Amino acid sequence: MKAVLKFVPVILLAGLMISGQDALIAAPIATIFAVIIAKVTEGLSFQECLDAAVGSVKNIIVALFILMFAYAMASSFMTTGVGAAVINLALTAGITAKSVAVVGLLVTAVLSVATGTSWGTFAACAPIFLWLCHIVDPNCTSDGCLLLTTCAIAGGACFGDNIGLISDTTIVSSGIQGVEVIDRIRTQGVWSICCLILAAICFVIAGIVMGLPGNHVDTSGIMETIPQSAMDFLTEERPQAVDLLHQVGSTAEVHVPIYMIVPLLLVIGLAVAGMNTFACIGSGILSAYILGLFAGTTSITKDGIQSYLDLCMNGFADAGSWVIVMMMWVAAFGGIMGKMKAFEPLANGIVAISRNVRQLMFFNGLLCIGGNAVLADEMAQIVTIGPIIKNIAEENIEASEEDMYKIKLRNATFGDAMGVFGSQLIPWHVYLGFYVGIAANVYPLFKFTNVNFIQFNFMAMIAVASLLIVTLTGLDRFIPLFRLPSEPDVRLKKSASKAA
Repeated sequence: MKAVLKFVPVILLAGLMISGQDALIAAPIATIFAVIIAKVTEGLSFQECLDAAVGSVKNIIVALFILMFAYAMASSFMTTGVGAAVINLALTAGITAKSVAVVGLLVTAVLSVATGTSWGTFAACAPIFLWLCHIVDPNCTSDGCLLLTTCAIAGGACFGDNIGLISDTTIVSSGIQGVEVIDRIRTQGVWSICCLILAAICFVIAGIVMGLPGNHVDTSGIMETIPQSAMDFLTEERPQAVDLLHQVGSTAEVHVPIYMIVPLLLVIGLAVAGMNTFACIGSGILSAYILGLFAGTTSITKDGIQSYLDLCMNGFADAGSWVIVMMMWVAAFGGIMGKMKAFEPLANGIVAISRNVRQLMFFNGLLCIGGNAVLADEMAQIVTIGPIIKNIAEENIEASEEDMYKIKLRNATFGDAMGVFGSQLIPWHVYLGFYVGIAANVYPLFKFTNVNFIQFNFMAMIAVASLLIVTLTGLDRFIPLFRLPSEPDVRLKKSASKAA
């Protein structure tokens, strides 16, 4: 009975989230309730709960600083022309109804790495690709082209959220597990790219099987087809996306040369080379400004420099106004739940049914996607479930320091991938609610529902299924740098006890 009572705060948090309450309201309410439950079940004092909450928040402080810089870089990339350069490069290729989905997938994948935000990427690309879909295929709403493209840009937008150096989910999931973001990118890079390639192949095959038209259409005037009502909506919801859209197309207000893609390549290159995360992000912010001087998107005048500094400051503010505050509250909630050992029965159950380390890690992955389904918010899942799977691994796996770090890297990937990609497969998730709102406003000719974003979301399906399968079966040994250490190098402590 006590174990059930301890779990009630999680049910409350999930209920508030599913009912539509913002996480910034739901988390504080659940935290206060968790303090009460901790007092009733464990006799913990308010000070003990406060210490546990603060201690949990301290664990993600570095991640929060990285996150603020990441938001600044995302704003600079969307304003200086880095994001527009990616999209313009794609629009110069010949696009047909058969290829619009796969092109949308690849563009959003690259753009999400550049900006670190799946929501911002979808907001920026939905007006372009949904109307582009309409242009290349007037029957797109009836022959499946529209939904195929919609799912492609939704899944692609999540690619950078799972492996992007400046993605909030990548940063936080790594910070909770105590691993470096750059190590995450390096170790899961091949797996992530393989998922993207497989998804692209699926979209190509789907376009052929569905019999979509293959004739080429001039897309130079794509921006002129976007209704003003859609632009007004984005101005209110995602102003940085509007800055990007004004730089897209042959009639753009500001011409963006192709070399504006260099800051993105620089950041990726430095990350692969193993540079410090702050150095990578700083290079992106600085190079975007310098190249913007030649492109005309930034200025060397006093006002121009101040304007760029204000842009970066607004990035800090955007992170602090909601994301960071929400994360601190959810982390505090997790700290109190951990202090009263609310998840101990669940952890014990996982350990009891696991016969080896791979099975234990597999169940950690299932726990992450289950938590995402319950909480209906990917960040709430990462911050709430992350410490649980971390403790399960650390307390029950016997391994060297090097091998344990690899275990932590996989846990970080679980939290992020099951959060971001898993959200695309959960009909009631707030992620899909946001996507429906954007799509409905930028393309009012079709009535979108949450389920529409699941039907052809090959990227999310492949990422979630493959991660669980390779972890359980050991097939990850065929993926460079992604292999989990195996027995007897690592083993469950209960197995070690029996052997002794």
